[in-house]
Amino acid sequence: MKTIYLAGGCFWGTEHFIKQFRGVLDTQVGYANGRTENPSYEDVRYRDTGHAETVRVEYDEAVLPTRKLLGYYFLTIDPLSVNRQGADTGTQYRTGIYYEDDALLPDIEAVVRAEEQKAGAKLAVEVLPLENFYAAEEYHQDYLVKNPGGYCHIPPKLMHLDMP
Repeated sequence: MKTIYLAGGCFWGTEHFIKQFRGVLDTQVGYANGRTENPSYEDVRYRDTGHAETVRVEYDEAVLPTRKLLGYYFLTIDPLSVNRQGADTGTQYRTGIYYEDDALLPDIEAVVRAEEQKAGAKLAVEVLPLENFYAAEEYHQDYLVKNPGGYCHIPPKLMHLDMP
């Protein structure tokens, strides 16, 4: 089992999208790489904590290789946009790939390089070690399952790519 942390704008849609793929064992939405301990949603949104809305993804690399998982992630973001995805703006909506296991870095860097070649520009996606991660409030977990009509910046057609 591997764990990676993906910031892709609003975490509701990113979590819902990622959960559809075979090999994803567990997800949790939360706040990563900020300056304060145990922030609330209101802290992250209104108090400049430096956290990014992020999804912790636990996955079976034998079923879903890291490069394939990251390829899916890049389908849902504008990798050139700074602090904005869809209608959401602010540093909490920045894009990022965070890791705890240095063994993931070669795959992460390879995918980022390939995406930069496609884009013809340096990406605005942070690639950093995970400094911290705090689970978001329960009402944010599986938000789009609980609220099927909820806002999501990811096109609905992408939510049905690989249903198990």
